[in-house]
Amino acid sequence: MLFGRMNLIDLLYNIPAVLICITVHEFSHGYVAYRLGDPTARESGRLSLNPLRHIDPVGFICLILFRFGWAKPVPVSFGYLKNPKRDMAVIAAAGPVSNTLLAFLLIAVSTALLAFFPNFYGLYTFCQFLYITAIISVGLAVFNLIPVHPLDGSRIFLPLLSKKSQAFLFNNSQTIQIIMVLLLVFGLFSGPISFVTNIILRGIVFLVNVVYRLFGINAGFLYGIFGL
Repeated sequence: MLFGRMNLIDLLYNIPAVLICITVHEFSHGYVAYRLGDPTARESGRLSLNPLRHIDPVGFICLILFRFGWAKPVPVSFGYLKNPKRDMAVIAAAGPVSNTLLAFLLIAVSTALLAFFPNFYGLYTFCQFLYITAIISVGLAVFNLIPVHPLDGSRIFLPLLSKKSQAFLFNNSQTIQIIMVLLLVFGLFSGPISFVTNIILRGIVFLVNVVYRLFGINAGFLYGIFGL
């Protein structure tokens, strides 16, 4: 989505959807870190459902305009972790996993609402908001899996690279971030991210459809809603 295609309705949907997605994402990081023995996020006020504590201005704008971006990283102290390398990967994965689960929940709930209350006034508009939130949530998960600091993928995948490659990516992280933002602005990054996002959404829709078919409900209309 480019700047010229954004309208007021998009903003009314996207802003609260983005706030929900980044709050779930960052809270999950902090909660998993706390469960693994690190109280840093809690002590710094990041173990919170207040979205204002998690907003990164540039990442927030990217999420609104392009439906994928990032939030302010949750602080983690290696000294509290029993197995830093493994635990950091688990903490990092908590964000994308929580966003994917959130998308599944939103799609499942909205499908049930439309199936049982198809003529309820205003319900379609509310469900459309839930669908948009699900799309943004998956987009946030996919984007954050890119192995570039400070995105989650850097903590999950970089340990698998050579020391030389890790050092290069870390030392040039700011330059890489600027390049990524420029690619977003000019729409050159939208295709790959959207492609992966659609694959995950298709998988979620398939699972939701399978579950509801067990109860005699056909949720095949979801494929049309998401353009899958």
